[in-house]
Parts: sequence; C-alpha cells; structure tokens
Amino acid sequence: MCKVAAIILAAGASSRMEDHIKQVLPWGSATLLEHAIIEVSNSKVSKTYVILGANFDAICSKVALANYHIVYNKDWAKGLGSSIAKGVSYIMETEENYDAVLIALADQPLLSTTYFYDLLLLFKSSKNELVSTNYGTKKGVPAIFGKRYFSSLATLDKDNGASEIIKNTVHSSINGQNNTMDIDTWDDYKALLKIKK
Repeated sequence: MCKVAAIILAAGASSRMEDHIKQVLPWGSATLLEHAIIEVSNSKVSKTYVILGANFDAICSKVALANYHIVYNKDWAKGLGSSIAKGVSYIMETEENYDAVLIALADQPLLSTTYFYDLLLLFKSSKNELVSTNYGTKKGVPAIFGKRYFSSLATLDKDNGASEIIKNTVHSSINGQNNTMDIDTWDDYKALLKIKK
C-alpha cells in the first residue's frame, strides 16, 4: 500500500486581494481553503496537512480545521518554497513513513477530487517517482513527489517552490486543462465565481 501525505499550501498573505483574506473567501457552502482540503482529502490520500502562515488567527477562526493537521510556517513571507520545506520536514519527522507527498495549492478551486485521484493513480502506476500538472507551457503543482525527493523539498527556500525539481526531472504529468486557474486577485475571484455558476 502506497502511503501519500497531502500538503496544502495556504500560508500566503493575499497581498493582491484588496484587503480580503483569500483563504476564507466563500466558495459554494465552504471557504476556498475548506474546499481545497475537502477535494484533496477525498482523493484517498493517507492524511492531509495544511500549511498556514499569514493571517493565521483569522483563518483558524473562520475555517473548519479541527480534523486536519495544521503546520505553522513562520517564514511564510519567503514564499512557496519555504512552505513546502516546512510541510515536508514536518512529515519526515512523523512516524507515518510516507511513500510520497502530494503538494497542492489552496487557490485552485476548479480542481476536483477526481483530478487529485487521477494524479494518485498515475503516480502508483508510473515508473517515475514524480507526477506533475501540465500547464501547456510549463509543468508544476499539484504534483506528487516520491520519497527520494523529500530531502530536496525540505531544503527549498525560494518563491518558485518546487519548479526547479519538476523542470529538471524526467517524470509523468496530467493535463490540467482549464481547471488549474488560480486566484491571485479580487478580479480573479469574481471571474471564477462566474465560471462556477
């Protein structure tokens, strides 16, 4: 049995959201962060870890997080790399002995449980220990990294996250199609709400 931990990156400060905290914005009957947690967790991962940083208290007061493992990244301002490193370092210190880690973002609400499940299926059937999302011009997260990459992920400290590992590694990928749109600005959020309807 392949044990996969999910790490959801949600530590950013929403600096381009016009004073809105992105993680707590409504999405259906939940918040953006809750939606991401539910979709990822339902894909048959072994356990879900949520990386928080900026606006920690505000997020914890508005998002149902009691059933998930919260990891605080005090270095969140350094960007995605530091949050990945914090999450992977944390799971390496547990006694769970994970075979892989699925890294996902909190602000891609069109990605469904089915998409994450398909990533898992490809990872388990592929000879490669890395499976990424194909954006057409590049490949990135959501992605699943086998245990051999844990040490490299745990040393990341730049804002480009795991892109260099993905770029320089022969691996499998899934076409994200039009579902990988993320929310960086208030206008992005309003546009995606229209698509949802």
